[in-house]
Amino acid sequence: MPKSASPRTAASTKSNASKTTAPALVRMERQGVLSAVHACENKKASEITLLELEKGSSAFTDYFVICSGSNPRQMQAISDEVEQQLSKSGLRPQHIEGYNQADWILLDYVDFVVHVFSEGARRFYDLERLWKSAKRVELADLQKAARKPGRKTSSAARRSAVRKPPAPARKKK
Repeated sequence: MPKSASPRTAASTKSNASKTTAPALVRMERQGVLSAVHACENKKASEITLLELEKGSSAFTDYFVICSGSNPRQMQAISDEVEQQLSKSGLRPQHIEGYNQADWILLDYVDFVVHVFSEGARRFYDLERLWKSAKRVELADLQKAARKPGRKTSSAARRSAVRKPPAPARKKK
């Protein structure tokens, strides 16, 4: 595995889950992070986690996409799907590590890194604990935020949004 930065210490032991803001979602979409998460979901990866690393720390990337596969063939399929989906956007990994061994597959896209673990390797390396100061981005928040901006709504929803309140009744003379 590639050398990693030394683990950062957390100011507290509280959960670092955060709400995803629209600008953060746009940045993740541009960088391909959301496509990588969806590719992992398409191949039935388990325990998908997205960590946003702090900018001011010794982090060498912005995001970690971490997931698990139940066997080597599934792990390679997840890795292949991520690579295929992101290549449609013109993104190619700078480096791929561990594909043949299929215990910990790493796809380095510079702005984010995709880690596909076997279940045993994930427990052993425990990246979530190692990078505990990183913000954990909840996938449910990502899906909600992805639906909100710029999405077309149904005609009934548009009509109800445009509908004005009834005018007050006029008095008869």
